[in-house]
Amino acid sequence: METQVMKIGILSKEDYIQRTIAIAKGQYKPAEDEPKVWFESMKSLAQVLSNENQQLLKIIIHHKPGSIAEIEELTHRKKSNLSRTLKTLERYGIVELMKDKGKVIPKVKFTKFKVEFSLEKKLSNLADLVIF
Repeated sequence: METQVMKIGILSKEDYIQRTIAIAKGQYKPAEDEPKVWFESMKSLAQVLSNENQQLLKIIIHHKPGSIAEIEELTHRKKSNLSRTLKTLERYGIVELMKDKGKVIPKVKFTKFKVEFSLEKKLSNLADLVIF
């Protein structure tokens, strides 16, 4: 599998809203290399990419399971827990859930993650909200 890098940004909810409004108004155009996925905090990122979920992603990459039932056998996690976790990972674009003949087949889209954030921000300059 070719290494795919997901660039992740950490930005407070308030700053994310300001950024989104500025983009919608045409006041700010995101650079090509800016993160496409944003989390409100390191804590929320850590919940999505927890050690347990990283292990799940590795199992999917190496075993290429053909269904959630196969993952359930490999991980000893309950189907409801796996479904919820996989839907969360899909919402963030980390996995793709493909349906084939009534089965859900997960595919890992990213194998490397780069996190960017800044402790400094100047609200007077909108670009400072997104330049890390």
